[in-house]
Amino acid sequence: MTTEPHDGTDPGADLDAVRQRYRAERDKRMRNDGIGQYRRMDGPFAAWLEDPYVSSDGSREPVTATNDVVIIGAGIGSLVTAGHLSEAGITDIRVIDTAGDFGGAWYWNRYPGVMCDVEAYIYLPLLEETGYTPTRKYTDGEEIRLHLQRTARYLDLYRQALLQTTVTDARWEETSGRWVVTTDRGDEIRARYLIIPTGQLLKPKLPGIPGIETFSGTMFHTSRWDFEYTGGDITGGLDRLADKRVGIIGTGSTAIQAIPHLAEGARELYVFQRTPSAVDVRNNRPTPPDFGADHAPGWQRRRRQNFTRIVSGQDVDVDLVGDGWTAMFTALTSAHLLKDRPTMTSRERAAILERSDVNVMDAIRQRIDDTVADKATAELLKPWYGRWCKRPCFHDEYLPAFNVPGTVLVDTDGRGPDAIEGSTVVVGERRYELDCLIFATGFEVGTSYADRVGFDPVGRSGRSISEKWAHGPETLHGVQCHDFPNAFFTNTNHAPRTANYTHLADEQARHIAFVIASARKRGADIVEVTAEAERAWGEEVARGAHRGARYRAECTPGFLNGEGKIEETSGGIYAGTYTDGPVKFFGILERWRAENDLADLDLRAAEADAEVGSEVGG
Repeated sequence: MTTEPHDGTDPGADLDAVRQRYRAERDKRMRNDGIGQYRRMDGPFAAWLEDPYVSSDGSREPVTATNDVVIIGAGIGSLVTAGHLSEAGITDIRVIDTAGDFGGAWYWNRYPGVMCDVEAYIYLPLLEETGYTPTRKYTDGEEIRLHLQRTARYLDLYRQALLQTTVTDARWEETSGRWVVTTDRGDEIRARYLIIPTGQLLKPKLPGIPGIETFSGTMFHTSRWDFEYTGGDITGGLDRLADKRVGIIGTGSTAIQAIPHLAEGARELYVFQRTPSAVDVRNNRPTPPDFGADHAPGWQRRRRQNFTRIVSGQDVDVDLVGDGWTAMFTALTSAHLLKDRPTMTSRERAAILERSDVNVMDAIRQRIDDTVADKATAELLKPWYGRWCKRPCFHDEYLPAFNVPGTVLVDTDGRGPDAIEGSTVVVGERRYELDCLIFATGFEVGTSYADRVGFDPVGRSGRSISEKWAHGPETLHGVQCHDFPNAFFTNTNHAPRTANYTHLADEQARHIAFVIASARKRGADIVEVTAEAERAWGEEVARGAHRGARYRAECTPGFLNGEGKIEETSGGIYAGTYTDGPVKFFGILERWRAENDLADLDLRAAEADAEVGSEVGG
């Protein structure tokens, strides 16, 4: 269930007053430096990127090999891609990842309380294929990580995987029609197909607080949680904090999961807030014993499609998921108010949607009043922005954490902390003495593709992908690029944003496997998007680029709108995305495959199909 919204017709709060409050809260947070306010984990913080979960340095003999497919990354995108390739009969797959095991984001993120905010039955990949049933509707990060490793074993990916290995270069070799991939271990892998299924949020970032490097206590980022210091594990029990003064910077989707455990474990907890999150009810619960009793083959994809339709504002006969996401979207889109009104003007529709948005946020603000005992703290926790301005959060223990003695909300009035000096965090005239400082400050958004993935693929023309995308993505369907033959990408470049990343990754992977298998059936070694098709898709994406821009321009700054600089192509996470939504996008891919003529692709044989090298080691 979710906080009960109004029906969209109650006049409620004065809209002009709400708009003014939203704008005032936005304006106080606007900064000229945009994403420049953050700093990378380099210099004195470079060691924070090291893997704390491996027992050895992973040393081994370099591998020289030739494979059909190399996939960079070992997360959900990689697994669903390998799954669809295997279904298409393509099984010579090598996965390369910096991490010590499969899991992607779920390998690195092991902070206390870590949990997915999308239903496990639609988020975890290949449940049908592996025969696994999640234990809870929203399962924790440990269960997700173990399932992803289970999936990798099911797909036989460990046999050729190169883990604890970082790709340093990938270059197209026209004479052999292969990608030459090199790594920091001295490996050289020649791959017919290169697939880079990376999400948007890859590399952790830190706030550019003056003096951050001078903190004299213990500090770490949530993506590299220090359980040696805190005690406990991802389920909580942080018993080594009982005599500690702990600060956490950030109140986003990660922080709201960790803060209840910190509040329980620490002697004193100071939560430094720039912008409050909008936190609705999660209502997590165990999976019922009879779950799946009536599931017919294909149930997981149908359930995903049902969820995606609802969160895209479309009507369905039945809500198969029935959670906070679907309830929220139903309330926000006010489908019952918009149906059967063909004469409604766009202005009338916009007014209904705005009222619905305000009503949903009013209900969230009321929940804070009903939950947090201290009224001053409750006021500071209230989010004053539209529901789409930040990723919606759902949690049942976050707000009650502020009723725990010793937990203090330090609201920075939209600025963030002013400085760090020795053992103190400075906010205005106040100084907060701490033993431990934790950064729940998220991941890089808006930096170049090469910066985020760690290397810069070089295509047929000798131009890198960062050079090609210097002014924005250039793709067909977000998965292929002209001048980058046999290379495939899965992310939101020229593709839609979705609440459930796994659905997007799965549909893109399905498409990639179709393209590769279809080209092979036609005897083609090389498949490349034509420049005309790439240009046409770019124009299609550009036609919808304005959709939602006005709404986001009124939003408080954050990673969704480029920290308020939405006019920059390198700005928010929506930059370069397909804005007509996932349902329409998936339909376009499905129709393209149904036509089965590969009309947008240039198919050809390699100049030389020499098998270069043999595997040594590994």
